[in-house]
Amino acid sequence: MSFNIAIDGPAGAGKSTIARLAAKKLSFIYVDTGAMYRAIALGLLRRHTDIENEEELQSALDTIEVGIRYEEGEQLVYLNGEDVSPLIRTEQVSDMTSRSSAKPRVRAKLTRLQRDLAARENVLMDGRDIGTEILPGADLKIYLTASVETRARRRYLEQTEKGAACTLEEITEDIRERDYRDMHRETAPLRQAEDAILIDSSDMGIEDVVSEIIKLARARM
Repeated sequence: MSFNIAIDGPAGAGKSTIARLAAKKLSFIYVDTGAMYRAIALGLLRRHTDIENEEELQSALDTIEVGIRYEEGEQLVYLNGEDVSPLIRTEQVSDMTSRSSAKPRVRAKLTRLQRDLAARENVLMDGRDIGTEILPGADLKIYLTASVETRARRRYLEQTEKGAACTLEEITEDIRERDYRDMHRETAPLRQAEDAILIDSSDMGIEDVVSEIIKLARARM
């Protein structure tokens, strides 16, 4: 029987980095659901899709196929057969992801794949609604967060290291707006599951958070 860990939380909380490291230490399969939604968002952007037009959105989704492959323990995300892993972390894709992931048609496309994988394997899955919607029966649920200011600083450093032109003020405002959208969307809004354990990483290092998650997981396995 598989053991499932769900990590939810707002943008910039470090979910993907922490989940990837924890999964590796636990020998679990890491499923970056955010990357899957980002791949769909990239596909929608490439088609210049008006996501508020239901017919146009469905037409675009019918041409988009998202897949996951694992090479040397790393998850690679494919869009229509193309490895788009390096292309899905831009601010433009992030914004489209926040808007498009609230659409029921987009969510339905990925939910089945994610649940089927969790039923077969020990997985650690992170996203916005894993513990509340995708894997409500997960054996361990974590709600990972940090202050807006902390998340903005982290994102700013990440973007400037890549040479992206941005300001801390712009990123801070973007994160505030994204939090509001994610928490107030009609479909599967971001919230802490009642049985999730809250971890605030504002004053914690990555390894500290990973160690805490591993301790919690081993206590329940």
